[in-house]
Amino acid sequence: MIEVTADGKPPILKKDTELSHVSQVHFESMYLGHIPEDVKIHKNAGHIYGFNGCIQELQVNNKEFFIIDEALRGKNIENCHVPWCARHLCHNNGTCISDSENWFCECPRLYSGRMCQFATCENSPCGNGATCVPKSRTDSLCLCPYGRSGLLCTEAVNITQPRFSGTDAFGYTSFLAYSRIPDIGFDYEFHLKFQLANNHSALQNNLIFFTGQKGHGSDSDDFLAVGLREGSVVYTYNLGAGTASISSDPLDLSLGIHTVRLGRFFQMGWLKVKHDHKNKSIVSPGRLVGLNIVSQFYVGGYSEYIPDLLPHGADFKNGFQGKSWIVFTLYLPVSNLETTKTLMSIHLVPKPEIWVAFESDLIKA
Repeated sequence: MIEVTADGKPPILKKDTELSHVSQVHFESMYLGHIPEDVKIHKNAGHIYGFNGCIQELQVNNKEFFIIDEALRGKNIENCHVPWCARHLCHNNGTCISDSENWFCECPRLYSGRMCQFATCENSPCGNGATCVPKSRTDSLCLCPYGRSGLLCTEAVNITQPRFSGTDAFGYTSFLAYSRIPDIGFDYEFHLKFQLANNHSALQNNLIFFTGQKGHGSDSDDFLAVGLREGSVVYTYNLGAGTASISSDPLDLSLGIHTVRLGRFFQMGWLKVKHDHKNKSIVSPGRLVGLNIVSQFYVGGYSEYIPDLLPHGADFKNGFQGKSWIVFTLYLPVSNLETTKTLMSIHLVPKPEIWVAFESDLIKA
C-alpha cells in the first residue's frame, strides 16, 4: 500500500491487490533531488525529472535527516535563499543583514542585542561580566550575573533559592539556562511545581520554560514551551508541521504551590494541573513525530528575551515571576513494562550555565 498526503490534505491511498511472494527488501543509497547518471533504474519507473526548488526537512519513519550534514555526496547544489530580513525588523535603526542560513542586526552605536533592542553604556563601570544599562545621560545600572551583587557587581553572593522577577523596564528577564536536555525527541514527561509572585502581572502572559529553535519566525520551528496566560497554564509544542497547544483550567489562586504534569509520546501531548478534573490531551498536526532541538533549556526567560525571537505559539510577552521546581522524566519501555528514569531534576539550586537577576539587583552606578 502506498499513501501520499500534501499540504495537510487527506491522504491518498493506493492498494496492490495482487500479492505475490513477499520477502525482505533491502534498499541501496537514497537520492534526493535527482539520480546520478551512472545509477540504473527500473524500466517501470518511467522518465525521472530532477526536482527544482528547496527542501527544508526530510523524515523517514521516525528518523529525521539533517539534509546537508548527513549527505554522503552531491552535485550542483546551491544555497536556498530565504528572505530572513523580510520577517525581522531591527530595532533602533539597526540594519538587517542575512545569508542563506541566518540573519543578524548591525546595531548603531550604544545599542546591542539580536535585534538592537538593548541600550548600552558608552563607558561601563560594571565588573565581572555585568551588563551596564544607561538610565539617563548621567546615571547607569549594573545588572549582575549569577553569583554577583553590589554596586558594581563586585561582591560574591551564594544564591540558594533563586527568585524570578519577570521582564524589567529595560527589556531584560531573569532566567536560568541549562545544557540541552537529551533524549526528548519522541517522548518525555515533566513534573513542575511553581509558586507565583504576589501580583496580577505574574498570571497574564509569562514564560515558565522554553527549549527549541529561536529567531526564524517560521511555523515549522521545533520547540517546547510552557507558560501562563490569563490565569491558566499553557503547554505548547511544534514538531515541525504546526503548533499544538493545551490550556488548563484557571489556576486556584488560594493554593500557595501549583503542581503540573505534562508530557508527549510522538504526536500525542497531555497536560494535568492538580485539582483539574481530568487530563487534557492534543495531537500535533501533520505527520512529523520528532522534536528536533539543540538549544539550551531556559527557565524563566532567556538571554535575548523578546517575543519576536520566539517561535509562533511560544511568544509569551514576559518572563516568569516567582519560584519554580522542575523534574524531567524519560519513560523507557522494557519488554511490556514501563519503567522510569529521572534524567534531570532542576530545583534551581545546581549551578546553571547562565544566570541573570533583576529588579532587586538594579543598583545606580
